[in-house]
Amino acid sequence: MLDLDDLATFVEVADAGGVSAAARRLGVSKSIVSRRLVRLESELGVQLLARTTRGAALTEAGATFRDHAARVCAEIDLARETILPAGDLRGRLRIAAPLSFGPTHLAPVLAQLARRHPRLHVHTSYSDRFVDIVGEGFDCAIRVGHLSDSNLIARRIGPIHGKLVASPEYVGEHGAPETPDQLLTHECLVQGTETWHFIDGDRTIPVHPHGRFKADNGMALAAAAVAGLGIAALPDFLTEKELASGALVALMNNYPLTEIGIFIVRPPGHHPARKVRVLAELLIEHFG
Repeated sequence: MLDLDDLATFVEVADAGGVSAAARRLGVSKSIVSRRLVRLESELGVQLLARTTRGAALTEAGATFRDHAARVCAEIDLARETILPAGDLRGRLRIAAPLSFGPTHLAPVLAQLARRHPRLHVHTSYSDRFVDIVGEGFDCAIRVGHLSDSNLIARRIGPIHGKLVASPEYVGEHGAPETPDQLLTHECLVQGTETWHFIDGDRTIPVHPHGRFKADNGMALAAAAVAGLGIAALPDFLTEKELASGALVALMNNYPLTEIGIFIVRPPGHHPARKVRVLAELLIEHFG
C-alpha cells in the first residue's frame, strides 16, 4: 500500500531536484527522505529517480508519476482541510518574505499566526532575492513593490508609501533635483535596473535611474544614502527614523512617488490552501 508521506516526499524531491534540498524543505533528515523514496520505488516496482552527483533526476516513469502524485497530495490536503474544525490549521506553511521588510514588520504577524494555531508549523525564509515559489516549494510569498507579470495568483494586502531621499551632505555638494528629468544628472542608489515612477497631476512620469552603487537590499541602500553616496527611492518604513533625525531629507515633494503595495502571491490553482487564506486575512487585518 502506498504511504502518503512517501508520496509527498517524492514530490518534494522531484521539485527540489535532490534529496538534500527536499530534506531542508521538509525539515527531516536526508536518511528519512532516502528511506521513503526506497520504500515508494519498492512498492511501485519501478525506479522513479536517477541519483546523480548534482542531485536527483526524474526517470521517464518518475516524470509521469510525479504529476499524479502531486494531484493526489493536493486532494488529500484539501480533504483534510475540509474536515478540520472551523478555524483549526495544521501541517506546514512555507513562506518567502523580503529581508528588508520581513523581520521587522511581518515577523510579529507570523508569530501571531503560529500562536493562534498551535498545530501549524510556520517556516519563513527571509531574502530580498526574487524567489521562485513554485520551483523552491513555497506555499506563498509576501512581496513589496510593483508586481511583474507572472502566472502566480496575487492578493493585495495593503499600501506602501515611499519618498525620494538623500543626505544633507549630498544635497549640499550636488544640489537637489527639482523635476524627474534632473535625476538623470545625479548619482542614484538602485537595486538593479528598476524604474522610478513619479506622479505629476493625472499622469505618471517614469525615470530609469543610474548610479555606481547597487544593492539588492533596501536597508543597504538607506545606509548608502545616509553616507552621502546618492539619491534613493525608498519606502517610508526604511527612512522614518533617518528623516526624523535629519540624517536624510526628502526630495522632490512636488513629484511624489507612486504608491506601491504589499502582496501575498501563491502558485496557480482553483483552491488556495486554507492556511494561505488565513494568513492573507491576518495580513490584511494588520496592514490594510
